[in-house]
Amino acid sequence: MVHSRDTHSDRPTDPTPCRVAYQGEAGAYSEAAAMAALGSDIEPIPCETFDEVFEALVEERADRAIVPIENSLAGSIHRNYDLMLRNDLHIVGEYGLRVRHHLMALPGQSLKDVDEVLSHPQALSQCEYYLRELDVRWQTTYDTAGSAKRVRNKQLTAVAAIASRRAAKVYDLEVLAEGIEDDSENYTRFLVLSQQPQTPPEDRAAKTSIVFSLHDEPSVLFKALSVFALRDIDLTKLESRPLRGKRWRYLFYLDFAGNVTEERSQNALRHLREIAPMLRVLGSYPRHEH
Repeated sequence: MVHSRDTHSDRPTDPTPCRVAYQGEAGAYSEAAAMAALGSDIEPIPCETFDEVFEALVEERADRAIVPIENSLAGSIHRNYDLMLRNDLHIVGEYGLRVRHHLMALPGQSLKDVDEVLSHPQALSQCEYYLRELDVRWQTTYDTAGSAKRVRNKQLTAVAAIASRRAAKVYDLEVLAEGIEDDSENYTRFLVLSQQPQTPPEDRAAKTSIVFSLHDEPSVLFKALSVFALRDIDLTKLESRPLRGKRWRYLFYLDFAGNVTEERSQNALRHLREIAPMLRVLGSYPRHEH
């Protein structure tokens, strides 16, 4: 059952907890983003892969899904762009999470005891300078919180995990070092997905995400972007992805500031449809300032 919701909030209007699918184990950054965006009273549904997150929402085992779409240091998560195109779902919200990485190990361990560190590849890369100074081996895993869970369940000595402070609490590990990321401007932008579109209120700053293709013609991308420039619409992101079955052709994912209900947004999209063989609005949603 999908919860009934009002059109001005991502939060459920009935007392039943909102079921939210995310990738990772309990204590993952995606879980933290879900709680921040949708409330601490949600019913988390952890999934091993991004594919499983989308499947949970499509199959109505979840009411919402939350997925990372870009990191301020590592860039875009391309898999989720592809999965959004493949599934008929809608973006209804976004959240920018400040990511702080912590080094954690079994109680009683110290930094000098550690000779191997486990974590997700992106977390390891975001702490590269720190780890080189520590002079330890690295091992990649599928999830930051999953690394903490592995250290705890297997009682791994001389092994630490990089994960969130919540993961340390969930798996009863000691934090050996705080905030070990190489850059303090480490943010991940998450998208909240739903089976149904949800129009943001007119009094809130909104963002709209679209995907479109173009013919292989001179200056066609310039023409496509000009439909927004002519109307003074701010573009906040532009991403290209290979178009399957069309060698060296691309799909363009674009975010712009504005509500899809606004006249100038509608005019821009109408204009773009004249030159784009495919155009899909992925969602119009409240903008999170972070």
